[in-house]
Amino acid sequence: MADANLLTPPPGAAADWTVPQNWAHYTPEEHATWDRLFARQAKMLPGRASDAYLRGLDVLKLSRPGIPDFEELSDRLMKLTGWQVVAVPGLVPDDVFFDHMANRRFVAGNFIRRPDQLDYLQEPDVFHDVFGHVPMLADPVFADYLVAYGKGGQRALGLDALKYLGRLYWYTVEFGLIAEPEGMRIYGAGIVSSYAESRFALDDASPNRIGFDLARVMRTDYRIDDFQQNYFVIPSFDELLRVTVETDFAPLYAELKQQDDIPIATLLPEDIVFTRGTQQYALAKAG
Repeated sequence: MADANLLTPPPGAAADWTVPQNWAHYTPEEHATWDRLFARQAKMLPGRASDAYLRGLDVLKLSRPGIPDFEELSDRLMKLTGWQVVAVPGLVPDDVFFDHMANRRFVAGNFIRRPDQLDYLQEPDVFHDVFGHVPMLADPVFADYLVAYGKGGQRALGLDALKYLGRLYWYTVEFGLIAEPEGMRIYGAGIVSSYAESRFALDDASPNRIGFDLARVMRTDYRIDDFQQNYFVIPSFDELLRVTVETDFAPLYAELKQQDDIPIATLLPEDIVFTRGTQQYALAKAG
């Protein structure tokens, strides 16, 4: 993911912030941590994750034991959608992030969380990045959406609009839901890589589940330190791509700058509401 405050690559990183994955240097304990996380998530995601995500998990052979080798993973991805996975030491600057994405390079952390961090890690690690994000890159439509997003990010850098575009990424790529014929499903990496949020996002009565609207999403605040209280539901990946490609973002940004941000958990009269949340979780945390 991106961070606007980073200035220069750390020692050992190339000018584009990439580093060797150093797959051979992972310890047995680190591979075991991946396997433990994988087994826990893979067991509970059928019937919860989107068809596209589950297909990607299968076709990329991520069920093989141990942390995936990025070179092997990239070979499979390139044949499917032209994407590759490149290792980075952590967060990268915005311009670097967007350039990689616009050119079908997905940046992934090359470290994995400690065993005592299984349930939460603020900075994305290899499990979040690869298990959470990469299966969706095997879907041609979503893969094209991320390219469009990367190119949009490059334009947004000159329009002082990263706040709005960041919300679009958050509420789709990280925490998106999709309405499928069999029911509501998760596809966002922040959900599918989290055991607790995989349940909360679909089952809990607390959050709002709202029909996707581009401007609405880009006005809506979010939180990074706990479960979401708003989830936005897309009708299809084709529609998400269409809206992103066909929208002229410059005048939209100008309009958004004249409007107030929408606070977390707020519902608007014009919202298409799939689930009106009780906000019980947030109220209990606040109390």
